[in-house]
Amino acid sequence: MYIRRATPEDFDKIMGIYKIAQNIMIESGNPTQWGHTNPKKETVKEDIKKKISYLICDDENIYGVFVIVEGDEPTYKVIENGNWLNNEEYITIHRIASNGAKKGVFKCLINYCKSKSNNIRIDTHNDNKIMQKLIERNGFKKCGRIYVADGSPRIAYQWLKE
Repeated sequence: MYIRRATPEDFDKIMGIYKIAQNIMIESGNPTQWGHTNPKKETVKEDIKKKISYLICDDENIYGVFVIVEGDEPTYKVIENGNWLNNEEYITIHRIASNGAKKGVFKCLINYCKSKSNNIRIDTHNDNKIMQKLIERNGFKKCGRIYVADGSPRIAYQWLKE
């Protein structure tokens, strides 16, 4: 598997992956993080336009999608019940989704992100037990609680290269 930037031609496949991920989250006890409405089509199109949307694929199929944001994440300015590991420049990983057709998608995207930055932040919903396990298994430290734009809480994590 390899990583490449998403293009406008990938939009329908990306939305299909998000639909599968929404169903997986709902079925695994996380019905409110995305429901059947997030991420919104406009957000996905904007991610592609800004060239921050990436795909995990092989020569024939797309297995996952994620977004890398460089620079300050506004919702990370305030953290409760803990602290960030540092205040240095970082990247943030958002909107991770897989179609479940291939193992190792998360590891592939995390290794890619770790090759791009020595300081990575990520967050997930309290009910997203699958993502929490993947994040923690890949060396991220739980830092506290942040609140996303709609006011709902998320568990915040950070990884630093040693």
